[in-house]
Amino acid sequence: MELILWRHADAEDANGKDDAARELTKKGRKQAERMAKWLRPRLDGDWRILVSPAKRALQTVKPLDLPYGETLAVGTGTSPKALLREVGWPEAQANVLVVGHQPTLGEVAGEILGAGDDVAIRKGAIWWFVARGAGDNMDVVLKTVLAPDQLDD
Repeated sequence: MELILWRHADAEDANGKDDAARELTKKGRKQAERMAKWLRPRLDGDWRILVSPAKRALQTVKPLDLPYGETLAVGTGTSPKALLREVGWPEAQANVLVVGHQPTLGEVAGEILGAGDDVAIRKGAIWWFVARGAGDNMDVVLKTVLAPDQLDD
């Protein structure tokens, strides 16, 4: 199984706005476009794409132009355990791309790596994990950590 954690791109401050309604900034839209351009040709085979219903997450996934499902299981109020259960990590048959939020994505990455829950994922960045084998013979590989500013236009 492969799991990509994609943190939503740069978003506007709340400034009294409901958190779920916050939109991407101009910088955030560019980050999302750059990462989508890089990701799209690398998503070989079947991928299940799960997106937080928060507006900034939906705007982040939009340039990918692939079918996705909105779910609270990866939303702002979720827990790392709920997110991992939803994606079926590490033994699901399908590969999964999650577009969600900090600190939950960082907590998930920390749990997968055995590094605790204090892992920071930059805005617009991806962390790509691969689980190979099963049970006691399972290996987990951190395949890629990539932020939008590391990509060419």
